[in-house]
Amino acid sequence: MSRLGLLSRKAWASLRSQLLQPSLASCNRAVGCHSQGTRDLGPQQMVVREKILDMVVSCFKRHGAKGLDTPAFELKEMLTEKYEENSGLIYDLKDQGGELLSLRYDLTVPFARYLAMNKLKKMKRYQVGKVWRRESPTIAQGRYREFCQCDFDIAGQFDPMIPDAECLKIICEILSGLQLGDFLIKVNDRRIVDGMFAVCGVPESKFRTICSSMDKLDKMSWKDVRHEMVAKKGLAPEVADRIGSYVQCHGGISLIEQMFQDPRLSQSKQALMGLADLKLLFEYLTLFGIAEKISFDLSLARGLDYYTGVIYEAVLLQTPAQVGEQPLNVGSVAAGGRYDELVATFDPKGHKVPCVGLSIGVERIFYIVEQRLKTSAEKVRTTETQVFVATPQKNFLRERLKLIAELWDAGIKAEMLYKNNPKLLTQLHYCENTGIPLVVIIGEQEQKEGVIKLRSVASREEVAIKRENLVAEIQKRLSGS
Repeated sequence: MSRLGLLSRKAWASLRSQLLQPSLASCNRAVGCHSQGTRDLGPQQMVVREKILDMVVSCFKRHGAKGLDTPAFELKEMLTEKYEENSGLIYDLKDQGGELLSLRYDLTVPFARYLAMNKLKKMKRYQVGKVWRRESPTIAQGRYREFCQCDFDIAGQFDPMIPDAECLKIICEILSGLQLGDFLIKVNDRRIVDGMFAVCGVPESKFRTICSSMDKLDKMSWKDVRHEMVAKKGLAPEVADRIGSYVQCHGGISLIEQMFQDPRLSQSKQALMGLADLKLLFEYLTLFGIAEKISFDLSLARGLDYYTGVIYEAVLLQTPAQVGEQPLNVGSVAAGGRYDELVATFDPKGHKVPCVGLSIGVERIFYIVEQRLKTSAEKVRTTETQVFVATPQKNFLRERLKLIAELWDAGIKAEMLYKNNPKLLTQLHYCENTGIPLVVIIGEQEQKEGVIKLRSVASREEVAIKRENLVAEIQKRLSGS
């Protein structure tokens, strides 16, 4: 006997009403709610996003990167100890089986874990994937709690600054290729930042928290950042003022030379090592032809704890005329740096694998492109259909099905209306509205003569093609030859 057979009629009625009762969660879903800081992407948005991602990934591949994918969640303990100051922004998953898990905060820490677990000493990889952060979303700046990152990293022991220079070259190639307007890549070194803190009088215990405040200089004024350092983090006002004298310095190779001579900064061995590497980096950037796009900026901190050397951040220098009435202040669109000690934290024996990498902020780039499309009359095609199979007559569904199968089997992207007897005008209007370039028309007359009509939607010109030559003729037209 089944278990349900053991239930009394009354108990079964009660259970049945509970099962049929819609939950509050399902009601919420029914009215179309979704979590704050997330978004749905419609067909037009997906077309734009895929074009951006294709361009980014093709650049990564051009530089010899291999693809990698890592899980969306990791052990909570592993993530929180890597981000320290930012660990409060990590999304935790409810414990259901003994393991405490969290959604990944970025793609860098999982990559470092992958290298350590697989005992890899060298790898050039790329990854595209979603990450999650419990930040206050700013939709007007393309900031979300769930967003996509595109990462490129070079792991391995190499001569100084060669991989680092390539990472900066990749950022330049991608931002130039996406035609987002003029941009600047700010560069600094964590050893210079730590050296600056030391000579300015910041207690070592406060290095990371003061660095986290300094990282907000792209969003807040120095006055506000200084207030946070002094009022909220207990830094002496005179120490904050000494930091302030440095964070307003930015320039090129001449500023690096100037900092070598700085009476305070030159006392720090750490800072001098960072300056020496930056000087070498600028030599390589000049050879790559991108030095004019790079600025040595002492205000750049990069708040993440795992950076150990060169750090960088790309910002757009947009004018209102480029994107419509208002300038789009989206902050950095790419960032990265060197993290030589992160892999060792996953290795029981503490083996180091030096790494440097970059992350492209797809969400912010996508937001800019999306805003531009709104101000332009450009229509985005949401499908890639190349050929539409039509008929002017009734009872020709079977012939259309045979014909469309022939096109699909030849690798041609084709569509038809799911109706037995559609009107020809309806079919042609569908092609015009969706941007399908070619229509093949089959009817009684064409069937008798053993031909198919091939119609260009744009010019409305029609030609009769022998049935056996149809696929070859379509392929010829689609290839433009």
